[in-house]
Amino acid sequence: MALRKIVEQGDPCLNKVCRPVTEFNGRLHELLDDLLETLADANGAGLAAPQVGVLRRVCVVMDEDSEEYLELVNPEIVAQSGEQTGLEGCLSVPGKWGIVTRPERVRVRAQDRDGNWFEVEGEELTARAFCHEIEHLDGHLYTEHIDHFLSDEELREYLEQEEAQEEE
Repeated sequence: MALRKIVEQGDPCLNKVCRPVTEFNGRLHELLDDLLETLADANGAGLAAPQVGVLRRVCVVMDEDSEEYLELVNPEIVAQSGEQTGLEGCLSVPGKWGIVTRPERVRVRAQDRDGNWFEVEGEELTARAFCHEIEHLDGHLYTEHIDHFLSDEELREYLEQEEAQEEE
């Protein structure tokens, strides 16, 4: 396993549609292991292969409920419901935050590192991360969904409001 450099907004890798994985071999396993290590080091909610310069349909997402990482190969959203609006950032857009509306619940169909198909559901942050990372695989960034980046003051106010709501 190795830490990989996370590419930042402006890198052409982030605007390209990724190719499906067709070979479930050691190279894929190494990529998944590296994504997991890089994500853990960066303390993020998810990381997609194009964020480390690899144009393959592979991502990893932290499951908020189990606090375990989910490896998703060739993922696709097969169902979604509800709506949530909240703070979102990206490891490829460091230090910038915006408000994004996403589905409240998402079901994803994907393959594991050995090519076996499975389905997984996520709510709240996990649903948000599924949508965010799968968008990366299609060459899109969350910045396409926001009106503006939050200023430091707007971010502080938003976080204070969230904290007050949690205390109620």
